[in-house]
Amino acid sequence: MAMKVKAVERLVKFNKNSAGEYRYVMQPDLYIPLSQEKVIKEAALRSGVSRGVMQACWDAAGEVIKAWATEGHSVALPGLGTMRFGIRAASVADVNDVKTSLIRTRRIIFTPAVDLKEELANAAIQITCYDRNGEEVKRVTSSDAGTIEDNDDADTRTDTGGSTGGNTGGGGDTGDGPQI
Repeated sequence: MAMKVKAVERLVKFNKNSAGEYRYVMQPDLYIPLSQEKVIKEAALRSGVSRGVMQACWDAAGEVIKAWATEGHSVALPGLGTMRFGIRAASVADVNDVKTSLIRTRRIIFTPAVDLKEELANAAIQITCYDRNGEEVKRVTSSDAGTIEDNDDADTRTDTGGSTGGNTGGGGDTGDGPQI
């Protein structure tokens, strides 16, 4: 099965005062989200246990993951990777200035398993291009190397306010990206 991506022609402004120009902007063409009930039903079929037992296990695992992660643990998600909580916070030079108001955001950090990253790297990508009027103009199937962003690569952007708890989602927003 291939992942679907759409490239839509949009007016992109690189600063507030520019007229902008039309560019094809790519984004995943997301499918309808699967309900928890459907996931549990499929997991029950694949594991050979009843839906009730699977539901109880699902609920218990969710509660354990939530409890342990909020206590500061990195929690394994079987077959997927690990998750943990982190924060983005400003840094200060003086210990007397440390306070909770320095915390800008709380976040969930997910580190994918090697097997999951390999699946993503090997998945074909189909791109459908749409012009500014919503008309399909081209289809492309991937022939790229399937490069996966590594967590270490995501840390290369500078977060001017400092960051704590890992930075798997990339650094801070410098504000100089395109405005769509």
